[in-house]
Amino acid sequence: MGQSASTAAAVSSCRESKNHSNRSKIKSTALISPMLAEESAGCRGIFDGVSDYISDLPDECLACIFQSLGSGDRKRCSLVCRRWLRIEGQSRHRLSLDAQKELRPMIPSLFSRFDAVTKLALKCGRRSESIGDEGLVLISLRCRNLRRLKLRACRELTDTGMAAFAKNCKGLKKLSCGSCTFGAKGMNAVLENCSSLEELSVKRLRGITDVAAAEPIGPGIAALSLKTICLKELYNGVCFGPLIIGAKNLRTLKLFRCSGDWDKLFPIITDRVPGVVEIHLERLQVSDVGLAAISNCLDLEILHLVKTPECTNVGLVSIAERCKLLRKLHIDGWKANRIGDEGLVAIAKSCSNLQELVLIGVNPTKVSLQMLASSCLNLERLALCGSDTVGDAEISCIATKCIALKKLCIKSCPVNDNGLEALVAGCPNLVKVKVKKCRGVTPEGADWLRASRPLLAVNLDTGEPEHQDASASDGGVQDNGVEFPPMAAPVTATNNVASSSSGTGRSTSFKSRLGLLSGRSLACTLRRLSNGNIKTRGFP
Repeated sequence: MGQSASTAAAVSSCRESKNHSNRSKIKSTALISPMLAEESAGCRGIFDGVSDYISDLPDECLACIFQSLGSGDRKRCSLVCRRWLRIEGQSRHRLSLDAQKELRPMIPSLFSRFDAVTKLALKCGRRSESIGDEGLVLISLRCRNLRRLKLRACRELTDTGMAAFAKNCKGLKKLSCGSCTFGAKGMNAVLENCSSLEELSVKRLRGITDVAAAEPIGPGIAALSLKTICLKELYNGVCFGPLIIGAKNLRTLKLFRCSGDWDKLFPIITDRVPGVVEIHLERLQVSDVGLAAISNCLDLEILHLVKTPECTNVGLVSIAERCKLLRKLHIDGWKANRIGDEGLVAIAKSCSNLQELVLIGVNPTKVSLQMLASSCLNLERLALCGSDTVGDAEISCIATKCIALKKLCIKSCPVNDNGLEALVAGCPNLVKVKVKKCRGVTPEGADWLRASRPLLAVNLDTGEPEHQDASASDGGVQDNGVEFPPMAAPVTATNNVASSSSGTGRSTSFKSRLGLLSGRSLACTLRRLSNGNIKTRGFP
C-alpha cells in the first residue's frame, strides 16, 4: 500500500509538473505575443482547461488598476490583449502630446483611442513647427468634454483657431498658454464662450505687441466663474486690466514681470474685486500706493512681494493695519533696505494669524523678530535668507520665543554654531532645520544638534554664498532654499508622439497601498491569476 501511494504521488507530481510547464508556455506566449494568445484561446476565457479569472474582472476594476500606474507601465499593459488596450485608452483622462506639425494626420486615430481625455497638454519645441488651427479644431471636435488645456510654444495657432476651439469646448475650466502667438481676439473668444472657466494662466503671449492699439481683454461670460488669474512676462500686462476688474469672484491674482503702471489699476481692481485672498507680485511697477489699494482686500491671507523696490515700510504698514487675516507673507527686499523693522513690527501687532514668514534680502533685527515671536503664536514656518542682521542673538531669540515653530530655514546669514546651540532647548515643536551657506556653521555643530535632538531633521549645506533669487515666475518655486510648503513633483512622461498619465492625483499612495508592481509584473501576475496559479487574496 505504501509503495502504491508513493507511486501515485510520484505520478501526480509528474502530472502537476507537466501541467505547470504547459501553463508556463501559455504565460510566455501571452506576454510575447498577446494578440495571438488571445485569438488562440478563442476568447472563451479558458486557458489549458483553467478558467480565465481576468475575463470575469469588470472593466471598471481594470481601469482602476491602470489609473494607479505611470505612463510607461500603462503602455506596457496596453500590449497584453485587445481588451486591455481598449480599457487602458478609455480610462486615460490626461494626455500630453508633442505638438509638432507631424501630429496633424495622427489626431483622428489618436483620439479615437483616447476618447475620454479631459486634460490635454500640447507642447512644441522652440525650433520646431507646431500644429496649426486645423489640428486644434480637429482635437476640439473629438474632445468636447475637455476641462483643462495647456499650450506651450504652439506658435502656429491664430485667433481663428482659438475661436473655433472655444466654441467646441465650452466646458473648459482651466487654460494655460505660454509662448503662443495668437492675440487678444483669440483670448476674448475663450472668455466669451467658456462660461465655466475658473483658472487662466498666460505667459509671454506674443500676439499683443502694441499697448496703445491692443484690444482690451474682458471677462466675457467667464466673469462669474474665474477664480485664479496668473500673468507672466507680458509686455502689455495692463491689457488684461478689464479682465481682472470684471472677474467678480476672483480669489487668486499672480502678476510676474508684467509691464505697465499697476498703481493706477490696483485701486480699481480692489474696489470691484474685494474678495481676493491671495496676491503675488514680482518685479512689478508697484509702490506703496498700490499696497494701500491692496489693503482694501480685507480677506487677504497670502501676500508675496518679490523684488518690488518701490514698496516700503509705509505700504507694509497699511497692509498690516487692514489685512488682519494674513497667514503667509513672503518678502524679497532685493537688498534695497526699504522694508525692515517698522513694517515687520506692524505685521506682528496686527496679524496674529501669521503662520508662514519668508524674508529674503531683508534685514530684521532682534526688535522685530522678538515682536513677531511674541505676537504671532501660530508662526510655524520661518525663513531668513540673505539677512546681514540675523546672527546668533537673533536665532537665540527665535529659539526662546517661537514655541509653535516647526520649520526653520537660514541661508547666507552671519550665524555660527552658537546659534544652532540655542535650538537644542528652544522651539519644542521644531521638526526641521535647514542651514545653507552660513559660513560660521560647521558640520560638527550640525552633528551636535542632531545628537542632542534625534527627532529633529537637520539639513546643512556649506556651499559658497550666491546671489539671492526669489523668482517665482516659473511654477511658483523660489530659488532661495525655502522648502515650505513642499511642492509636489510634476508627473511627466515623454514619447515621440504622445504621453499620458491617469491624472487621479493619488498614483503614488494608491500604488504603495496595494503594492503594485511594474507593468510587466502586473501583466504576468494577472495572467497567472487567470491560470489558477495564484489565489485571489489580493494584489501581490
